Amino acid sequence: MLLEDRFAMVWVEGEISNLAQPRSGHWYFTLKDGGAQIRCAMFAGRNRTVRFPVRDGLKVVLRGRISLYEARGDFQLIAEALEPAGEGALRAAYEALKLQLDQEGLFAPERKRPLPPAPAAIALITSPTGAVIRDFLKVLARRYPAATVTVLPVPVQGEAAGPAIVRALEQLAARQASGTQRCDLAVLARGGGSLEDLWAFNLESVARAIAASAVPVVSAIGHQTDFTIADLVADLRAPTPSAAAEMIAPDQQALRQQVRQLGSRLRALQLARLRLASAELARARAALTSPASALQQRMQRSDELAQRLHRATAMTLSSHTARLAALRQAVRAQSPGRQLNALAGHLAQLGQRLTRAEHAGRVRRQQQLAATARTLAAVSPLNTLTRGYAVVRAADGRVIDQVRKAADGDALQVLLADGQLEVSVTARSEDPPLGADPLR
Repeated sequence: MLLEDRFAMVWVEGEISNLAQPRSGHWYFTLKDGGAQIRCAMFAGRNRTVRFPVRDGLKVVLRGRISLYEARGDFQLIAEALEPAGEGALRAAYEALKLQLDQEGLFAPERKRPLPPAPAAIALITSPTGAVIRDFLKVLARRYPAATVTVLPVPVQGEAAGPAIVRALEQLAARQASGTQRCDLAVLARGGGSLEDLWAFNLESVARAIAASAVPVVSAIGHQTDFTIADLVADLRAPTPSAAAEMIAPDQQALRQQVRQLGSRLRALQLARLRLASAELARARAALTSPASALQQRMQRSDELAQRLHRATAMTLSSHTARLAALRQAVRAQSPGRQLNALAGHLAQLGQRLTRAEHAGRVRRQQQLAATARTLAAVSPLNTLTRGYAVVRAADGRVIDQVRKAADGDALQVLLADGQLEVSVTARSEDPPLGADPLR
């Protein structure tokens, strides 16, 4: 046919009428405008790709080929693709994909991951030009300058935007898995725009890449009123890029306050433990009779150590507070990367000093414990028994320290240094024999 050979594929815009959808799954309808109309057919193998509901009166754009239906002698269009005309096409595709992904559970609240409370490494996926990066970094520097931001540059508009965003998320996952780049969360950001401008964030490939991301994803696309498929799939939606920085970063002032509160709690706990130790020491002193002087010295030493610990803690906290203030001032004038490296080295030194201090304290306490044990052993009643003394107890366990506490015939236990004797009272005398040596 001349027309079929000359026009292999045509685009036609018009309004659908006389739509028929028989059980075969094929569609038959008429496409018309104000001046003409033509019959059309779209077979089941092709109309399954249509992502919006088709009805009479819908204005569409059809891509197809011209054909002759010989049974009626009519020319018709065999449709290969069909989409709504104008922005309605985008809106219809948006709603169709939104319904599909919602039914698959990609928007379900239970699948959304919580964000880390203080992310140390953030990946910002956005255009390398424009105000988004500047606004995001400005807010982040004010709230939480310790965070490291890695920018993954991608186009955020046009046909190349969607594949570039998918590649960025895949590269981030690969680096995270290999350990070449640490990342706590990713922020997908761009400024506002029309539905067509933001269309890259309504693509199914982008939505599934966000859902499969190795780290939580925050979407910060457009303005407050803009809503994309990416917003619905992301773990958190921020109304703007600046708001995203506010939402993901903790406030450094609040962190300082928290550090001060924790320091106060630590000092209180330390003092409480010292008071408890002092109380236990006092009870031990009350239970003993001979080593009172030694225990008093230990208590005095404990108080001195508590005061020294309190002063050392206060000095350390003051030093760290001053250091933090100096670091905040230096961050504004220096590279965050160099400053963070310096802080990491300082932290390692502090860790080594703390380890050495803990070891020295543990050795000192072990030595004190050994000295106390030797003192207690020196005054132990058992050592007294080895010098020829004995402890006499009644059958009920009472100590017999006077003659009148035992009666004739009573069974007694005599505790010696190497054992005990079971004896019976045969006679009593409250006066020791004259000239008797108590040690013999």
